[in-house]
Amino acid sequence: MDDFRVPVYVIMGLLESGKSSFINEILESGEFEDGTPGIVLTCEEGEVDISPSSAAKCGMAIENVDEEEQLTGEFFRNLENKYHPEKVFVEYNGMWDPDSIINADFPDGWQIYQVVTMIDASTFAVYIQNMRSIIGNIIKCTELAIFNRCSEDQDLPMFRRNIKATNPQIQIMFEHKDGRMIELGKDIPPYDLNAPVIEISDEDFGIWYMDAAEDRERYDGKVVHFKAKVMKNRKFQKGYFVPGRNAMTCCAADIRFIGFLCKTSHIDELTHGQWLDITAKMKYERRREYGGVGPVLHLKTAKSTEPPKEDLVYFY
Repeated sequence: MDDFRVPVYVIMGLLESGKSSFINEILESGEFEDGTPGIVLTCEEGEVDISPSSAAKCGMAIENVDEEEQLTGEFFRNLENKYHPEKVFVEYNGMWDPDSIINADFPDGWQIYQVVTMIDASTFAVYIQNMRSIIGNIIKCTELAIFNRCSEDQDLPMFRRNIKATNPQIQIMFEHKDGRMIELGKDIPPYDLNAPVIEISDEDFGIWYMDAAEDRERYDGKVVHFKAKVMKNRKFQKGYFVPGRNAMTCCAADIRFIGFLCKTSHIDELTHGQWLDITAKMKYERRREYGGVGPVLHLKTAKSTEPPKEDLVYFY
């Protein structure tokens, strides 16, 4: 919008993920005690409520939203006329469609400024198995994900891979259950990075794909061996194809093909959809397909092979 004057902060997450506590911390920080009016919209009831006293210090009224269908243009215009807010926080119901708030018919001057998603690390592994599509839809529109209630026995690198697979641009923070922030550092992959030929098993393809896409230092000049399916495209430069796998990023309805460009002098001998046993050297080159620098495989050997037992790639 040209007349951007009301930032809207959307806080997403499933029930009891820490949304209210996060908003209370922001209100209690004093950052928004600037004398201007605002609104906190609460879209579900949890164990923790938005603190009326903290909201009042920031000049913010609390409004409850009981049904997703209430989020209409008329509803937001009535709030504008009633409060004339200069900041808006939305504690959004994790079971509602994120598009209802992301694409809401806001009054002139209102605009979403940031989308933050709170995730309870103690329940994430269960939710990603049973509610992957719901979590995926939330993550797709999120700029910052905060895992809270983390502990040493949780597979935090796996959590990060699953989130990054759905939204590669997202920023991720991990907060220990004692309140301190956790720096993960680099993942330790389940294969030998120092081997003359790095053996990528069928089960580890997703881990390799995510790691190699982000860490040039680890893989530039390395030789890798893996099984993949041929994807040819007329838009590719002559002599290039993509050996890859189908990956489920958030749900069965959201499956995409992942892989890296591969250069070969035998492109005409390859068939689209053919499964290959591949050995290739990795280099990082500037390519228009990546919109910048990315991994390019230089084929050393390839032979036809049978598909893996499980076609889909996961990021465990």
